[in-house]
Amino acid sequence: MSAYHYTECGLDNVFIEGALQGPDHSGEDSVTIPAIGLLHRVIAEGIVTHPAKMTGQELKFLRSEMGFTQAQLGEILKVKLLTVSRWERNAPPIQDSAEMLVRLLAVDALGLDVELDVRSVSDKVTEAAQVQEIRIDGSERGQYTLLDAA
Repeated sequence: MSAYHYTECGLDNVFIEGALQGPDHSGEDSVTIPAIGLLHRVIAEGIVTHPAKMTGQELKFLRSEMGFTQAQLGEILKVKLLTVSRWERNAPPIQDSAEMLVRLLAVDALGLDVELDVRSVSDKVTEAAQVQEIRIDGSERGQYTLLDAA
């Protein structure tokens, strides 16, 4: 069984191994994804821990999961709403210091079970955004585990 490319979350780089795939009541191929909230927490964990600058899509995903509008996130980061909007479109990419704060804020706001400090976050923020696959084990119904980067 191949991994399910989970684009419904707004990201192009999320794949679920062992997702429940099969025909629905009308015979069409479908995928069952239980506990979407838990799945999105694991995706957030994948974003904040991967060793590359986050993309605009990833910033938007984290902002949305934390329940912030662009204006609210801008207020926290001490930038204008328009700046957050541009970062989410990668025009220009998010500033390094702001990205570090977003990663730490996401760990706190979402209650992620990851160990991050300023030094480790700084090491993850690289010069250019890099799309890295987020692979998740979804073989146990309603449980998700972040897999090592491909």
